[in-house]
Amino acid sequence: MHGHVRTIDGNEPIRLIQVSVYRRDLSRIKHVYTDDQGRYDVEIPSGESVTVRFDTHPTLNNAEDWQPSVVSNVVPDNAVPLDRCLLRSGQDADPASAVDALGGYLFAAALGDAEAEGEDGYAATARARLSRLKQHTQALQEVQERLHRHFSGQA
Repeated sequence: MHGHVRTIDGNEPIRLIQVSVYRRDLSRIKHVYTDDQGRYDVEIPSGESVTVRFDTHPTLNNAEDWQPSVVSNVVPDNAVPLDRCLLRSGQDADPASAVDALGGYLFAAALGDAEAEGEDGYAATARARLSRLKQHTQALQEVQERLHRHFSGQA
């Protein structure tokens, strides 16, 4: 599986985004980081339905710069790239981009303790990024607030 990660307007590549691939049981298969051109390439078993998480890592200097994104139930094909555009933390965009970011945080919350061991500081960066995310409906604001409380309890 391969692709590019770019800014929400699609113009600038984003480097050092962690691209993690998970099985249906949420066990991580593998992860890689995007290069200076926002490209990534990760080998995974063919034909398997996976979830792909695009997120920052709390130990890197871009930890609070980008909102996460997740693609669920995808069967990657090496012939077709899986590209993603990320929303900059603190940037307002369309409602769909804000919902996409919430999906990334929901997935991170679902991973729970299994991932937390290797990601010290994720809760703190998630809290900071969530506080800068603008939701366009009351229902989504409530989801955002619950996620903020969840990550506050982990920090």
